[in-house]
Amino acid sequence: MSTPYVLVLYYSRHGSTEQLAQSVATGIEQAGIEARLRTVPSVSPDTEATLSDIPDTGALYCTEEDLAQAAGLVMGSPTRFGNMASPLRYFWDQTSTLWLNGALVDKPAAVFTSTSTLHGGQESTLLSMMLPLLHHGMVITGLPFTEKDLHNRTSSAAPYGATHIEQGGDNALTGEEHRLAVALGKRLGKLAITLQGHA
Repeated sequence: MSTPYVLVLYYSRHGSTEQLAQSVATGIEQAGIEARLRTVPSVSPDTEATLSDIPDTGALYCTEEDLAQAAGLVMGSPTRFGNMASPLRYFWDQTSTLWLNGALVDKPAAVFTSTSTLHGGQESTLLSMMLPLLHHGMVITGLPFTEKDLHNRTSSAAPYGATHIEQGGDNALTGEEHRLAVALGKRLGKLAITLQGHA
């Protein structure tokens, strides 16, 4: 049997969502379970375009097996008009076999997002990412208001998941954004350990 892990699945175009993914992974590992970072390839309007199976840099591309074998999932996307990015939507469109087999039922899941504007649709993007997870029967968790950084922020925050807003061209996470992403990962990691013990 393989070592249990939580999958951190994300798409990042300019690096902000990837930074959140790394902070989430830190929290997962603080909970005592491995974090496995994976991404998805871009979607091209050119129907003949192909990409290598292994990206030039960053995390490996996610496979159905990565998803099926995970003890839990944290998914992240930049906002695209209040919705998740099309590469992630396309990925989930290919998971009907996992849905038919119930491979993700009762596994914990959480979401995170980044945007370049304060009112860029963070909450609707977080909610849009929850939809396929609910269809797969996953157990959704967010950030409780016992997290003090939800009350003391100069940028956005949501109980639905971790968020980041690019500030004037600077895509570095604030201390609050980092801490909330770590808290989300830690919470999901603990849930994965607990729920796996009852599987």
